[in-house]
Amino acid sequence: MRVAFVLLMLLLVRPALAQEIQQVEIRPDFGVYTVSKWKRDWPGCQYEDGVREGHLSIVKFNGAAAYRVDYVVGEIGPEKGGVGWRSPIQPSEVVELNYKVQFSKDFDWVKGGKLPGLCGGPKSVTGGNRANGTNGFSARLMWRANGRGEAYIYHMNQPGKYGESFPFPSDVHFQRGKSVLVRLRVGMNTPGHANGTLDVWIGDPATRKFRHVVNRTDMEWRATREILVDSLRFETFYGGSNKSWAPRRPSFTLLSDISMQSIDSKQRSDK
Repeated sequence: MRVAFVLLMLLLVRPALAQEIQQVEIRPDFGVYTVSKWKRDWPGCQYEDGVREGHLSIVKFNGAAAYRVDYVVGEIGPEKGGVGWRSPIQPSEVVELNYKVQFSKDFDWVKGGKLPGLCGGPKSVTGGNRANGTNGFSARLMWRANGRGEAYIYHMNQPGKYGESFPFPSDVHFQRGKSVLVRLRVGMNTPGHANGTLDVWIGDPATRKFRHVVNRTDMEWRATREILVDSLRFETFYGGSNKSWAPRRPSFTLLSDISMQSIDSKQRSDK
């Protein structure tokens, strides 16, 4: 896997716009993903969870390399039960994260767990560390019981200590053994105003058709313009705060086709 920065001109339905793309290329270096390989492929990260413990490997999936995350039976959190790290990207006002995920055919949903997302700010605003407008924010996805999905968000106006859930429509579920495309977009607010954006689309890899499952235009991510979307929060694990969230049988996910791009603010609602 190499992280490559390139500038592309994208010819879409509208006139072309220059967008900076960060693509995560997963090298076909199959087998357990060691810490030395992780350091080589993910420069600039200050920590890793779960890689040293052997929870991550590179496998062949649909003819290409993919990450396989094996969750530990009876464990929660990224270090003991999954993987996690924060990877810096070019700070931007609006960033879109794309990836493909597939849950194993006998995946144990239990109460739920985390999937990769975006974050920003000087602190790690997760795990009950509330967002205050100057320390940062985080926007991840979660699976829930029976494959329900949601955006799980730490933001200035969250009602409790832990992140706020923004559920997908009731007829949208993750399915065992079936790949889905995830598109998560976060747009910063004007400081002092709740006009930031949060959007999630779920797509079919075969048809490339997406459904808009979360659409918010009232988010307050920050109190100062210094806070931007500045990192990929690559993490997935069960939990939850206690072991009632832990898997009861071996389960894994496959993750691939990971990319991020900065979006012109005029395109915030273009899909």
